[in-house]
Amino acid sequence: MFDLSWLLEPLQYDFMLRALLVSVLAAVVCGILSCWLVLIGWSLMGDAVSHAILPGVVLSYIWGVPFAVGATIFAFVAVALIGVVKHESRVKEDAAIGITFTTLFALGLVLISVTPSQTDLNHIVFGNVLGVSRSDLIQVAAIGGLVLTVLLAKRKDFTLYAFDPIHAYALGLRPQVLGALLLGMLALTVVVALQVVGVILVVAMLIIPGAAARLLTDNFNRMLIIAPLLGAFSAVAGIWISYFADTSVGGMIVLLQGGAFGVIYLGTYLHRFWVHQSQPVPTPV
Repeated sequence: MFDLSWLLEPLQYDFMLRALLVSVLAAVVCGILSCWLVLIGWSLMGDAVSHAILPGVVLSYIWGVPFAVGATIFAFVAVALIGVVKHESRVKEDAAIGITFTTLFALGLVLISVTPSQTDLNHIVFGNVLGVSRSDLIQVAAIGGLVLTVLLAKRKDFTLYAFDPIHAYALGLRPQVLGALLLGMLALTVVVALQVVGVILVVAMLIIPGAAARLLTDNFNRMLIIAPLLGAFSAVAGIWISYFADTSVGGMIVLLQGGAFGVIYLGTYLHRFWVHQSQPVPTPV
């Protein structure tokens, strides 16, 4: 018999256990939220918020406060600025998003360049899940728990808002409030995922699971199950592979998610092709 005990080797280290917990939690939160982002079409918004928090993270490192504080503040600042530019001018939403996130991201790069000794660019941009401390784990668990509670408690309202805001308004709901609340959850989710994959790759965790689930089913409730499961599996497998292959943890997690999406896309394409080919060809009368 083959000795597979070596597979459990990563569990001998506390930092690997913390990395595993943080990665799975972030993947589950991102996976659930991604279902709504895909339906509403907020992929670019997720990209914007994930980049716009860079100044907040840098300032948190400089001032010696938890990174979640600065990241959360700038995430909400980015959402507010996008809303102001979009509603108070003739600039369209995509342009408002592009202007806001590129400007704030550039501000973060400038702050990094003037404080090279205090801030590690690689940890901020690409994540540092193996360096997660116990306090970081508590912060991520608290924020992630809050986001999951709100998303699940308002699941029906968010779903109705995503599919038909006008119908939601007719039923007495307030679409603008729901949209603002969902954006707030997006901001907090970015903060949760930042520690795992960094600024650059956060958007992948916010989009890929929901997009893959959307290919597999038209039932939204099933999407809410498939997306976080895909994210969690990619997180666990990514950590294990990166440990033995000595690669980037965040990069491997996102790479596995992208690979899973590619396999699912190919499978659904081949299924449609097979169904089309198996249909009888109508004969002329």
